[in-house]
Amino acid sequence: MTSFLLAENRRKSIGVRVGNIQIGGGAPIVVQSMTNTDTANVKETTAQVKALADAGSELVRITVNTSAAAEAVPKIRDELDRLGCNVPLVGDFHYIGHKLLSETPSCAEALAKYRINPGNVGFREKRDQQFQTMVEMAIKYNRPIRIGVNWGSLDQELLAELMDKNAKHTTPLDAQQVMQIALVESALRSAALAENVGLSSSKIIISCKVSQVQDLIAVYKNLSEKCQYALHVGLTEAGMGSKGIVASTAGIGVLLQQGIGDTIRVSLTPEPGGDRTREIIVAQEILQTMGLRSFVPMVIACPGCGRTTSTVFQDLADRIQSYVRRKMPEWSLLYNGVETMQLAVMGCIVNGPGESKHANIGISLPGTGENPAAPVFIDGEKVTTLRGPNIAEDFHKIVDDYVAKTYLPKNS
Repeated sequence: MTSFLLAENRRKSIGVRVGNIQIGGGAPIVVQSMTNTDTANVKETTAQVKALADAGSELVRITVNTSAAAEAVPKIRDELDRLGCNVPLVGDFHYIGHKLLSETPSCAEALAKYRINPGNVGFREKRDQQFQTMVEMAIKYNRPIRIGVNWGSLDQELLAELMDKNAKHTTPLDAQQVMQIALVESALRSAALAENVGLSSSKIIISCKVSQVQDLIAVYKNLSEKCQYALHVGLTEAGMGSKGIVASTAGIGVLLQQGIGDTIRVSLTPEPGGDRTREIIVAQEILQTMGLRSFVPMVIACPGCGRTTSTVFQDLADRIQSYVRRKMPEWSLLYNGVETMQLAVMGCIVNGPGESKHANIGISLPGTGENPAAPVFIDGEKVTTLRGPNIAEDFHKIVDDYVAKTYLPKNS
């Protein structure tokens, strides 16, 4: 019921095709990410793009900041194709994007979308000319663009213009509010210019990135009321670890609940040596816990308390969740709908049996001080009790059997 209500509440946006992916126009909300490798290094960038795509990124953005990077793009595309990875590549351009696209046609053709930052395309009389050149390349190669405004590189001339106008009002807004308005104005002026050059509105996606949650909500609410372009949503510098996850979830979640957003990115700063794919898992979990999409079977687990045998319970929950994620690539190739499956791993008899009955498959440990004896429930009915040292492995087999019996094969 929740997913239906959220779907009905979604803002009506213009659909944009990016390679094999549809963004907006009622399509499922798309998860995307970005590499942090030197794009000129074909081997490293290809490996990271594939890792991100394998983790579930449906678009991957790469930096195109030098001639060497631009020349590497078609090689990366060819190598990905050789590996059977068809994820669309998005080129991230700043300052000299007009030159790189014009001088490296193989790059322009290999990319599925161009990201243009209006604050970094040039200054004064060159700005519109260089922006126009990039739009003309998009038209030539039939590619969409993302007009990506960022408050860290906001057009200072536009901001000064709006500040001057605001100062003349009898009740002027504060500087923060003017900045929010400037972000939206920059995006919409650039989109209008792109359309004037000849680019269809069905080739335009807009983003207005900020790093504070309340700014994000205010800017996108304003933006969504003023246009029907597809919108890319996310904080620009969410941060590390729990801070980045919480901030992104808070901001993106509020907007999605209001029906705003066609594609999202969770921009996490990786821990030293950390895995870049973590941001994709967070983005997927935002969408799945809100009932907007399903990517992998959800494992519901209680937090544990004084009644639970913590080490046994925690180990069981971790092993089951890891197993499900490990098996999902195989299941997704073989079966339809397995991503909607729900599992419950509960720690004691207080809520354990009841919660387990609500899941497709649930297991409930007895609690502190007792030998592990875990009843298993399938679709609300108790089917067996697992005991001994191999409870996790035995439960894995139950899950495998349930998947094979319940979900239709894809080639049937």
